[in-house]
Amino acid sequence: MGIGRFAFTPVLPMMRHEGALSITGAAWLASANYAGYLVGALLPLLISIPIYRGIRWGLVIICLGTIAMGFVQTLSGWIVLRAVTGIGSAWVLIFVSAWCLDHLNQVGRLALSGAVFAGVGAGILVTGLLCLAFMKAKMTSTQAWAGLGSLAILSTAFIWPVTRAIPKSEPKLPSVRTWNLEATRLILCYGAFGFSYIIPATFLPAMAQRIVSDPGVFGWMWPAFGAAAIVSTLVAGGTSKRMGNRQLWIACQLLMAVGVALPALWHHLCSIVVAALLVGSTFMATSMVAIQEARQIAGRDATPLISAMTTCFAIGQVIGPLLASRLPHLGDEFAGSLLLASFLLLLSACTLIRGGPASLAKSPRKNTFGYRRRRSGSVLSLLQCIPTVLTEAKVFVSAFLVRTFLGREWSAKIHVDASLVDANASLRSVKVLEPEVLSAIERGP
Repeated sequence: MGIGRFAFTPVLPMMRHEGALSITGAAWLASANYAGYLVGALLPLLISIPIYRGIRWGLVIICLGTIAMGFVQTLSGWIVLRAVTGIGSAWVLIFVSAWCLDHLNQVGRLALSGAVFAGVGAGILVTGLLCLAFMKAKMTSTQAWAGLGSLAILSTAFIWPVTRAIPKSEPKLPSVRTWNLEATRLILCYGAFGFSYIIPATFLPAMAQRIVSDPGVFGWMWPAFGAAAIVSTLVAGGTSKRMGNRQLWIACQLLMAVGVALPALWHHLCSIVVAALLVGSTFMATSMVAIQEARQIAGRDATPLISAMTTCFAIGQVIGPLLASRLPHLGDEFAGSLLLASFLLLLSACTLIRGGPASLAKSPRKNTFGYRRRRSGSVLSLLQCIPTVLTEAKVFVSAFLVRTFLGREWSAKIHVDASLVDANASLRSVKVLEPEVLSAIERGP
């Protein structure tokens, strides 16, 4: 997945240097891949796809779509191929996550989930190093695509026997549930994350190329991005047990917000390097803890909620690159979109602070997706909560930082004040969510 999903980023400077692609064309190619990712995320919600088939089909699609990029020379053809590859990437993420996390949880080795998600960073690292070597050797982008596609095929052939261990029985129909406020919160925050990280994840080497034209310098941005992703997921696998998935997700959002905004505020190669490290070290860790948080809320039947989160994530990815070329540049080609992305990450972190674990309620009614449709009042309630979130964000962020970095002793000192703030916030939330509370009382436990 690291190859098929992110190979375009390090190849983009080569394609632009050859005059084969403009920034607008690059934005369309990137968004085509993310649109395919959106389709791939929606399909498990619409039709029943066995896990082992989803993984195998996803791998085959990634291999064929990547290597075919080297044999097609038209923008329309590239758009189709990147869209198809996006479908395969979404299936690999959704079905591998659902299968591996459930299996690791059953055997009591959930800390190894970091190793699973580190695979994406490994693909990014290898892809970046290969493209760096291709640029040094004066190879063309066509040859680069062929080489990366060949690597994807070899990797798939190596791991194909492992897929035989996946149970081939048809999955049970998920329990009928209803999207509550907490599930909606996760979906929207994950969508904001998708919009925000994708702009640097798509254009980071291109931003570095505009500052330093030597490929031996700007070419290292993407390998650094991948290496940071590997280390962070391995560390996050153990850290999430001590901090909690929600707390780690918030910390990642805050760090990513700094990394995303930095190149817009400081037009220098150092800011690009720091952004690569901060965004690279948080984007896969965020995906991992967000999916684990979804499993805590939805239980073992987490695939539909993960699919819904991935769908919103993909929508953000589609919009991100397109807006990058449309928003005001503010003195730099990407400054406007980077600042907007950083703001959304901060807003998302504040929204997550307001939330807490809450299981999805059982419901006898179903919709097309196998789930009960939420009443429009639930979304309205979430929107009504935003002013309260913004008003109390400073207090909650401060409390979070104290509890996380200064320990229990300092946490105890602010416990009384924090309790008063929580009580006042709860009273306001009850007023805002009064229809939700009455509905919950009617449904019963």
